[in-house]
Amino acid sequence: MIAPQKSLLTLLTEPASIAVIGASDDKNKVGGRPVDYLQRFGYPGRIYPINPGRERVQGLPAYASLAQLPETPDMAIIALAGPAVSASIEACAEKGVGVAVIMSSGFAEAGDEGKEAQRRLMEIAARAGMRLIGPNSQGTADFHRGAVANFSTMFKQLPPQDGPVAVISQSGATSAALYTLLREQHIGVRYVMATGNEADVTVSELAYASLEDSALKVLVLYMESIKDPEMLVKAAALARERGVPIIAIKAGSSEKGAIAAQSHTGALSGEDDVIDVFLRQHGIWRASDLNEIAQALPLYLKGLTHIGRKLVVISNSGSSCVMSADLADTLALPMAELSTATQSGVAAALASYATSKNPIDLTAALMGNSALLKQVFEALKQDDEAQTLLVSLPVAGEGYDLDLMAEHIAAFEVESQRLVMVSSTLESILAPFRRQGIATFKGEPQALRAMDQITRHRALLRREPAHTQEAPLIILPAGVEAFLSEADSLTALASAGLPVVPHTVCNTAQEAIEAWKTTGGPVVLKACSDKLPHKSEYGLVFLNLNAEAHILAAAKKCEETMQNMGITPSYVISPMEVGRWEMALGAKNDPNYGPVIMLSDGGKYIESMPDYCLLMPPFSVEDVRRAIAGLRIAPIFGGVRGEPPIAIEPLADMAIRLANLMLRNEDVIASVDLNPVLVCTDKIVVLDALIERRHRLMPGARAARHAAPELLTD
Repeated sequence: MIAPQKSLLTLLTEPASIAVIGASDDKNKVGGRPVDYLQRFGYPGRIYPINPGRERVQGLPAYASLAQLPETPDMAIIALAGPAVSASIEACAEKGVGVAVIMSSGFAEAGDEGKEAQRRLMEIAARAGMRLIGPNSQGTADFHRGAVANFSTMFKQLPPQDGPVAVISQSGATSAALYTLLREQHIGVRYVMATGNEADVTVSELAYASLEDSALKVLVLYMESIKDPEMLVKAAALARERGVPIIAIKAGSSEKGAIAAQSHTGALSGEDDVIDVFLRQHGIWRASDLNEIAQALPLYLKGLTHIGRKLVVISNSGSSCVMSADLADTLALPMAELSTATQSGVAAALASYATSKNPIDLTAALMGNSALLKQVFEALKQDDEAQTLLVSLPVAGEGYDLDLMAEHIAAFEVESQRLVMVSSTLESILAPFRRQGIATFKGEPQALRAMDQITRHRALLRREPAHTQEAPLIILPAGVEAFLSEADSLTALASAGLPVVPHTVCNTAQEAIEAWKTTGGPVVLKACSDKLPHKSEYGLVFLNLNAEAHILAAAKKCEETMQNMGITPSYVISPMEVGRWEMALGAKNDPNYGPVIMLSDGGKYIESMPDYCLLMPPFSVEDVRRAIAGLRIAPIFGGVRGEPPIAIEPLADMAIRLANLMLRNEDVIASVDLNPVLVCTDKIVVLDALIERRHRLMPGARAARHAAPELLTD
């Protein structure tokens, strides 16, 4: 029987009825907890425990089999041992169940035999049009409607509260940990969903599906793999359209393939680096751990679309002022330069020995004069430099009217539309502020790191997307080698409009001499063969040759070495170019995420002393400028020791052309290495190039590409 056509979110959060196959009367067993939770948390639909050994389960009538049910349930929870799961899925498919949540383990995570068993489950479900969560899933939970098909113990430890956050995770334990961290901060969570082995439904699909709910304000994701990047791109685009930020943890990284060692780009940019740039490209903030997510959520939930990075610190502790300023400097959060008028207004409110400059030390005067904070805020209200405020109260209690302070801060936030954060180590101090909807933190570091994160993330979401430009279709020369020769690589790139060094292919030493004479100055001579991708490793690159004897000696060395390697001797001659700096550009077609462009410090030490950044097309000149600003060599472009600045635009134009070339030719080009790329004051030229051909299409999805890299500051 074909399952009814309801949306995935409806099936998981608004099922008219739920069957629990393997239901237990013991509320602490996997088959017992969902029955308990559905009743405990107010699920309004019908619950059908399936247990042939009992007449009743937790006070509900039990059924011997799914076939005996009076209706077809929208959802079935499978809480049986591995071997019985297949028969249960067959029964669900026959009955026309919409979605099955498989809590059972022993499938793909258990080896080849388990993978085959999981594949058979998927075949059964697909034929019936039934969706699968899992197997090896902790389950799903909707705390808005009480559809809690989950066996986590944490829902008893910390009672749920509906809220604007969805937690979607491959790992059940991590979903529960995130739930715990948020609930401990008094943040309500609407959905907690764990996908397990992802035989069918993935984190990406649940992220997209959950956006049907207009009440959601933040999506939190945990992924160990991204099986369907195209769906994640769709989710990210819809989330951006609806103003819902996505924060994600992507755990794990993979080994680089053996072929990557032949490509500088491949050797440097492993899968984890590519995922970094992929997530940035689509406005998803990649968090490093669960605490980073939890500490930033209060700021995301404020709903402010713009939070300024210029900071004012206010405290009744001088040490808190100093430490906050130090950390702000580390995070590149600028301390606001308050105007003279603002400082005068602050000084009028404070004791004569207090500090009116930023950071503002209120001293012990705040004790017994809780209105002091309001006076300081009044002075700051008219100063546009005071974009975000941190109020640190390491000491407060008797003698401090915290409720009054909280009222004053809340009123200031509404009137000024600026963010105020309050930090303290004591929960009792923070509680009055939290009741007023003010973002609270257990310390200044947590507050400032959260502020740094959200301002960078918001800037990332505000950037204008770049647009793909036309590029020619490249016809590569016939051949069986993985790489093109340098000459063929340069020719192909020149046809795409990239500025490459003039070059001549020579097959004899005499031809090399004639090419040198034609050049009329110093030249570079290199071995040239598609069987020899890296000439320098064999000492077959000769620089600054400007005499016939030198040309002959270099040609002889190439000839001897290449013949010993079984390669027909051939050379490429090009003018000896001189410029300001050597860069490297690279590109590779990732099998899952599409083209990735690398910019790096160049030369033969590129892998020994890596200094690189990645971009994902399409991107703009400004995106390249920001990316280069993060390199160690960035000061070179600004001009040092009396040297004029180097124009970034020619380098950016080359990177964009290379990106468009890869997009247009991703079926035939696997990777491109341009190293070195000579950067001059006002121009740029490719001195060496290596194109790796793709003999067949690589497997995997092709994620849509429409955004630009991260903006680091407002």
